Amino acid sequence: MNPREIVKIQNMSKQFPMAGAFFTALADIDLSFRAGEFTGIVGPSGSGKTTLLNIIGSLDVPSRGSAIVLEHSISDLSHKRAAQLRNRHLGFIFQTYNLFPVYTVYENVEFPLLLLKMPAAARKQAVQEAIAWVGLSDKTDSKPPQLSGGECQRVAIARAMVKRPELVLADEPTANLDAKNSHNILQTMEALNREIGTTFIFATHDDKVINYLRRKITLNDGRVVKDEIASGTAGKKAKS
Repeated sequence: MNPREIVKIQNMSKQFPMAGAFFTALADIDLSFRAGEFTGIVGPSGSGKTTLLNIIGSLDVPSRGSAIVLEHSISDLSHKRAAQLRNRHLGFIFQTYNLFPVYTVYENVEFPLLLLKMPAAARKQAVQEAIAWVGLSDKTDSKPPQLSGGECQRVAIARAMVKRPELVLADEPTANLDAKNSHNILQTMEALNREIGTTFIFATHDDKVINYLRRKITLNDGRVVKDEIASGTAGKKAKS
């Protein structure tokens, strides 16, 4: 039985006004993603990767065509409903971490659950579990300035995963990390994908990430030029 389709994009384009004309960031995109995928949108800078990820994440809307995410039409969502979709069902991991510097690791990871008004006991259990997933149980009371870059990115993963989202969107998540930390981060995300079934979609041009992917979608000048099964050899080597 095939996993269910959680993202469906049809004939989608995105344009931005520029100098009295329009810049086409995405053109005639047709894509779908199924639950449990570990997929990357790859291509050079300016190819449209982040724009596509932002639309899937309801942070932007198409200029033409449709994007259906978890049965919600992105173009038809109000700001409030888009925020609800993000808060309840999506996780985001960015290259700049976006942690609150004055909050502890625990408080940073807890924050999405406060928005969901989760009861205190359930919230505590979920936060402790997410921090344990990324191997930072001994850093619970530390603040981001006291952590390394790799540790900050692991906190960002825990924050994205704490509500067990159906879909995690990761935009260049290893851009500021060295090779060792990059592989640790990717192995953590791969384990979460495997163990709890979270779907991951990356936007990247980092070979370290690309080597973990099981599907690779290549963009060039805002168009899909290739959609192929990938070997994910780095992940397989890490487990062997």
